[in-house]
Amino acid sequence: MKKTELFFSTLLIPVDFIILVLAGISAYHLRFSSLSVGIRPIIFNLPFPAFFHSLLIIVILWLLIFALAGLYRTRSARKLAQELAIIFLACSTGLALVAILIFFQRNLFDSRFIVLAGWLIAIIYLSIAHSFIRWLQRRLYIYGIGVRKVILVGNSKTTENLIAEFSANRKAGYEVVKRVRDFSLETAQELNEFIKDHQVDEIIQSDPNLTKVENLRLYDFANDNHIVYKYVADLLEVKVLRTEVAEVAGVPVVEVKRTTLEGWGRVFKRIFDIVVSGVLIVIFLPLILVVMLIIKLDSRGPIFFSRRDDGSYLYRVGEGGVPFKYFKFRSMIPNSDSMRYNELANLNIRGEGPMVKIKDDPRVTRFGRVIRRWSIDELAELFLVFIGRMSLVGPRPHLPEEVAKYENYHRKTLTIKPGITGLAQVSGRSDLPFDEEAKLDIYYIENWSLLLDLSILFKTPLAVFKHRAAE
Repeated sequence: MKKTELFFSTLLIPVDFIILVLAGISAYHLRFSSLSVGIRPIIFNLPFPAFFHSLLIIVILWLLIFALAGLYRTRSARKLAQELAIIFLACSTGLALVAILIFFQRNLFDSRFIVLAGWLIAIIYLSIAHSFIRWLQRRLYIYGIGVRKVILVGNSKTTENLIAEFSANRKAGYEVVKRVRDFSLETAQELNEFIKDHQVDEIIQSDPNLTKVENLRLYDFANDNHIVYKYVADLLEVKVLRTEVAEVAGVPVVEVKRTTLEGWGRVFKRIFDIVVSGVLIVIFLPLILVVMLIIKLDSRGPIFFSRRDDGSYLYRVGEGGVPFKYFKFRSMIPNSDSMRYNELANLNIRGEGPMVKIKDDPRVTRFGRVIRRWSIDELAELFLVFIGRMSLVGPRPHLPEEVAKYENYHRKTLTIKPGITGLAQVSGRSDLPFDEEAKLDIYYIENWSLLLDLSILFKTPLAVFKHRAAE
């Protein structure tokens, strides 16, 4: 562990103590301010010394909750959004603890306003303080302070990408001090000599094609030299990323977890989809009605694109590979869907993979270009989310004929419900090669969380505007 990481993690404890005390004092003075008193007169007696004594006890208990929540864990790789989410959840747990204490000891705090204001102010103060400390830590990386010195082992595209990323983004906190293409006995001897004269914090194995013998030799080498060992998992080839070990009849048995979206996670995600899609439908209802009217006036044909050229229902492939009836706002002239496989097949700009995308598509109507440009044609999918055929966030739903062309590893994207937006869309939208899109979707499936869903939803409008501005 780097000394700077330990320093910053340790620094957070006294900083948080001071911040929580200041939050409590701020809430106290806010309640006794002339503005608050004018709105609601004070009918209780709470001298500041008595309040401050109780506040110190509460602050110590809150710090214990923060520690149990993992806020002081020495993990430099944790994203700021994750840290802010932990702050919110830990403060909310602390608020619940205060409520319990008040229930059993009424004279602890006589003002509910102070308690609620202290909770909100604490979240704001802590978020600002932690953001500043993380910014300072990453700022120091630019000057080489706290940077992890790494050896990269591999001869793959991933290795090249890591080298480019670490070189371009100094705030990542990594510096490649040496790169080797394999880990033969000769390479091991070479690195033995290298680490005698150079500081090395980590070895990252970034080549999935390394042999089993080389991998074991590399792991032993890192272990013998007390160097952190990491490896890059190729999401397109490695099918097992999440496992759970249980003992069965005295034998350790490993269960492969397809996704974190199981059990209560599935329940929470469905409730989230219903609530948010319902709210968005209400918010966008005026726009939806206007779009429906203009589509009808702009060109002949139905408002929704829901049937194929032969009159059969339009299906997309959903969770578990099961097709579902699909619709969105019509943006093309009627009975032109099959042209992309025939007359327009030579204009497909996504030659690799199962997807078909026609640039400057002649089938698109005048208003269709507008709603496609700003992804308004997909607003109708909110109704599919509300009734449970789709989710707000997930892999994009594809046609049965496209899914039929999937490679085996692509089918992992059918593990969960398809979504209106997803990790692939906020990372590059339709410009990504299909393999890269599948890779991001599989990462999402393996690492799902409500926080990740919120992050993707917040990034979606920015991704739409950024992509359109670049066109």
